[in-house]
Amino acid sequence: MAGKIFYRERIKSREGQQTPRYRIVAVSDLDLKIFADHFRKKDLEQLGKETKAKLVELKRDKKSKSLK
Repeated sequence: MAGKIFYRERIKSREGQQTPRYRIVAVSDLDLKIFADHFRKKDLEQLGKETKAKLVELKRDKKSKSLK
């Protein structure tokens, strides 16, 4: 069974910024150590491909506070 990598979009990220927009929240059924705080979508896709893990995006609550 392949593992899963759960990630979400950072709260402080904004459209058009040149900084990574995603954070890994949890990992299931994988032996994986993570040394970075923020990731780009391409980074996550490559991690998923190399570890044969499924990427699961966590949706934010619509009532959550976000910077606009």
